Amino acid sequence: MATEGEEKSAEKKRVELERRVLEKVGLVISSIDDAKHVDQVIVALYSLAVCLFPLNPASISGSIDETYRDELSAIEVPSGEEKTGWWRVFYKGSGFRAFARVLLYDVASNWLACFPASARKYVYDAFFLNGCASEIVQVVVPCLQPGESGSYDSTAVILNAERLLVLCLLENDLVCQMTREFASACQFEDVSHEQVKKVISAASQLITSIPDKARRGAPASLSPHLFFKRLTSQLLNGAEEWDLKLVDKSTVAYDKHMDGIILFIGEAFARISRRGSADVLLSEIIVKILGTVQSVLSSTSDLSFSEIFASKPGFRFWLKIIEAVNDSHSVERIAEELLRQLATQKLNEVEGYWILWMLFGQIYKRHPSIRFTFVEKFLLWKVFPTCCLRWIIHFAVLECHPESAPPKSYNARSLSDTVHRLTVAWSRREFVQSSSTEQQVYVTAALGLCLQKMVKEDLDATKDALHLILQGISCRLESPVYLIRKMASSIALVFSKIIDPNNPLYLDDSCQEETIDWDFGLATPKQDPVATTVSCKTHERENSSTLVPGNEIQKSGEKGVRTSKSRKNKESTFNLIDPDEIIDPAKLNNEYTFQEESDYGSEDSDTSSESSLQPYDLTDDDADLKRKFTQLVDVVGALRKSDDAEGVEKALDVSEKLIRASPDELKYLAGDLGKALVQVRCSEITVEGEEESAEEKRQKALVALIVTSPLESLDSLHKLLYSPNVDISQRIMILDVMTDAAQELANARILKSEHRPVTLVSASDQPWFTPRNNGPPGSGSWKEISSTGTPLNWSYSYERELPSKAGQIKRGKTRRWSLRQPIQDNQLEWSHNCFPQYAAAFMFPAMQGFDQKRHGVDLLGRDFIVLGKLIYMLGVFIKCAAMHPEASVLAAPLLDMLRSREISHHAEAYVRRSVLFAASCVLLALHPSYVAAAVVEGNIEISEGLDWVRTWALKVAESDTDRECNTLAMTCLQLHAEMALQASRALESSTGTSTAKNISLFPSSSNRTIKIPYLNS
Repeated sequence: MATEGEEKSAEKKRVELERRVLEKVGLVISSIDDAKHVDQVIVALYSLAVCLFPLNPASISGSIDETYRDELSAIEVPSGEEKTGWWRVFYKGSGFRAFARVLLYDVASNWLACFPASARKYVYDAFFLNGCASEIVQVVVPCLQPGESGSYDSTAVILNAERLLVLCLLENDLVCQMTREFASACQFEDVSHEQVKKVISAASQLITSIPDKARRGAPASLSPHLFFKRLTSQLLNGAEEWDLKLVDKSTVAYDKHMDGIILFIGEAFARISRRGSADVLLSEIIVKILGTVQSVLSSTSDLSFSEIFASKPGFRFWLKIIEAVNDSHSVERIAEELLRQLATQKLNEVEGYWILWMLFGQIYKRHPSIRFTFVEKFLLWKVFPTCCLRWIIHFAVLECHPESAPPKSYNARSLSDTVHRLTVAWSRREFVQSSSTEQQVYVTAALGLCLQKMVKEDLDATKDALHLILQGISCRLESPVYLIRKMASSIALVFSKIIDPNNPLYLDDSCQEETIDWDFGLATPKQDPVATTVSCKTHERENSSTLVPGNEIQKSGEKGVRTSKSRKNKESTFNLIDPDEIIDPAKLNNEYTFQEESDYGSEDSDTSSESSLQPYDLTDDDADLKRKFTQLVDVVGALRKSDDAEGVEKALDVSEKLIRASPDELKYLAGDLGKALVQVRCSEITVEGEEESAEEKRQKALVALIVTSPLESLDSLHKLLYSPNVDISQRIMILDVMTDAAQELANARILKSEHRPVTLVSASDQPWFTPRNNGPPGSGSWKEISSTGTPLNWSYSYERELPSKAGQIKRGKTRRWSLRQPIQDNQLEWSHNCFPQYAAAFMFPAMQGFDQKRHGVDLLGRDFIVLGKLIYMLGVFIKCAAMHPEASVLAAPLLDMLRSREISHHAEAYVRRSVLFAASCVLLALHPSYVAAAVVEGNIEISEGLDWVRTWALKVAESDTDRECNTLAMTCLQLHAEMALQASRALESSTGTSTAKNISLFPSSSNRTIKIPYLNS
């Protein structure tokens, strides 16, 4: 009964105190409303503040007039215990909210600007600095957007609210105080857990919305970056502070105290992440948790790491923070941003694993959505650095830390399931065609790292592993991109080590190292490729590799000269002079090709050749009995005899020189010779290691054949291109030699005589048979030479002295060893493009029938490499004919071919790159005046073709998954804009053109105009 009486007495006192507090609040509000002077407002506020906080009248007496100082001293001050009761009733009841509205609106808009600094600090700001943090946030934050109100100065209200938020939340750590309040069990004695969650949710929603509600000119500390950074720091400090205090508490007591803090932090983290500031949130978390992990790893405790993290005060709250984030999307964003920021910290595998374990270890075990995020999204959908991939595999797949001692301590079932999911995605051809290069590298690395952790028993337990891995390797080895083939080689190596560790399978020379680079070179910083389609070197290097099995040839330079990738250096042998040697005409013709730039012909005879002083070699090696080819018909016959390897090899040695000599029978044998060269199998007629040298000679001979006899040889090569009797390597070789021949024709050099005026004989005073006095300065006069022969001379002889050339040294009698005729004084070496006249013969037959599926030929499907090379070749052709009338004729059919859906929307990125290259070459080849004329005359083919180039390139640049396609598309758009600008200038400069500013590259019926950057905006 005594207890019940005490409860009634306490309740009665509480009700009485509430009445007194509300009565006091009403009196203060009434005094503020009736005030005529600012000092009256200060005294009224002091009368309430002194009942709540420890204030000294002297702190504000100097800020008010003497007439009001007596009122300050007359105010009754309650005791310290009574102030505590007043404070609790004031802030927990309805009194504070009613009084705060007066402070934030009436006082702020009418009186606060007149407050002295000390008065504002002690009788105004004190109500917010010393009050209940959760209540203060709920009344101040809405003032950032006061809404429509005619009786208040909204600007003053907003400015005051911003000042209070900066003062309370950022400068005086009001958020940290809120964590203390939520951790105190006494605060929620009379409310349920659901009500507590609502209060915490409302408080976190208001705090995290402050940067969104702040006006544009608000203090910089209220910007999202700075505000959330300070907010996160206070939340973590508050959690760590209470974790250190609860040392001797039981598990139940610990959970009870930390429950409010963890809920508050989880709600705040979820809302910060949703507002796009997960990077700011993680930057603060990483600084603290990284120091924690490193201190534990460097300790010498006998406990395991997991036991230390779970038991040591100051560390335990880390295990609960992410679990309190109920929003799965926010958890995914936090995990993704955490991995990306940790990758920049250069952590080892152990540190990265334990950080993931501390933050996500609990939630990963309890929530299937989080497990799906790590083992599905983070391994198949996202792209992380390789170091992050290793952490993910150890944490989510193996479920063991990297330094675990037992080899079978990992989760074998989880590893097998993960490998199955990876192989299903990795083996699909659609994945290779449609995924970006970075995505393919990442999934390949994930599969390879998982396979490296497996043993043969794990592989046998994986569903369809053998079939899927071999399928993925097979489809990648068919790719023309070296990086894709290297992925297949790496997986094949790891897979073979599981099957038989003693016999690894090396499909690539770069995979010989023990450690495989799972970044495949993409992690190293590279310079941005220069977007110049004029040369398109990046695309040309990849397109120019001839994919012959066991033989890979690359272009060097822009003239199409080919050099083998690896050539065995042969020691030069000493050749003796044989007086009975049979002279080979092929060696005599165009001998200068071997010594084109040499100047040995001016050396002295006694020093030009030391071999002339050597004795003859009298041994008979039958060299004079070996057959030497001097006629093209013999070369054709030898090439057709595949069983005579030596004869085929010798025929290849002399083919190019005989063809360059341009004999009369060349035009009659060009077709048969080209066919024979294409059908030669270099791998069968040469010894091992010499295949590339023979292949190089074969291709040089074909290039020379096309250059010297274009029409006859092209007819034969075009028939072979789509013939079912050649394989894919031969088709690619035909395209390569045609490309090189076109470039050689485009860069041909000719000797042209210089026109000099000739003086007529009748106009000269000298006899016609007398030499003219032309010559270098310092030349002597002509003198007639007396003849000692018969007295009847039918001709006159003259001589004169010439000056020595600069730097010439006289050594006596000399002779010149050179078969190359020097350029005469009246001859000049000119560059002449000989390709345009043959452009149609090069292009049109190759463009016919590319979309037809024949026996052994399927360019749109299986043979997409040939299709890509064909389109690239056509682009080179149109570029070689640039600015010539032939380019204007050939552009329309080429654009029509590129526009076909089977080509422009091909599944393989290799083909799309070739299309973009060819389209860029068309833009370079067309003369601006021709484009302008096509616009004026309404040339539908050109207009629609150019419109398609811009539209399609824009679509590729925005949505294509291949990075090279994006780069080439942007270059194509740039060239299109430049071409449009040049065409506009051509129209403006033409006479009688009044609509030059509104150019349309489309048919007259279309209202679309060309888009010129920065001009139509």
